[in-house]
Formats: sequence, C-alpha cells, structure tokens
Amino acid sequence: MFRSQVYLTAAEREQLQALSHQTGRSQSELIRAAIDLFIEVNSKQSENKLASAQAIKGIWGDRNDLPDFEKIRKEFDRKK
Repeated sequence: MFRSQVYLTAAEREQLQALSHQTGRSQSELIRAAIDLFIEVNSKQSENKLASAQAIKGIWGDRNDLPDFEKIRKEFDRKK
C-alpha cells in the first residue's frame, strides 16, 4: 500500500469520523472503499460509452438518402 495525503473539508472530516465510529471501520478503510467504488462506477461508464459507440457504428452505412459527407467535408477543408 502507498501512503497518500488527502485534504478534506471540515464537514467531510466530521462525517467521515462519524461513519467510522458507526461502522467500526477506520477512516482510511472508508476512504479506500469510496475510491474503489468511484473507480468501478467510472470504468463501467467508460465501458458503456465504448459499447454504445461500437453498437451504433455504421448504422447509417446502407442509407442512400444522405448527402455525400466526404464531399461536404472536402469543401469545408478547402475554404480554410
């Protein structure tokens, strides 16, 4: 394990101390659990975003009613 310094507001410190007393777990243990949960939630969100992007990739590929986006893009590139 690595030691890290964390700055807390007075309210955060008081609530953390209260939770520590209620649960019997150390403040460090509670902070590690909170960080683990934060990482888990945010990695799932990233995975969900990637999965969503991959799922919709190319869904308009077979449409014939859309303009030629490559041609439009080249027109914008020339105007620079």
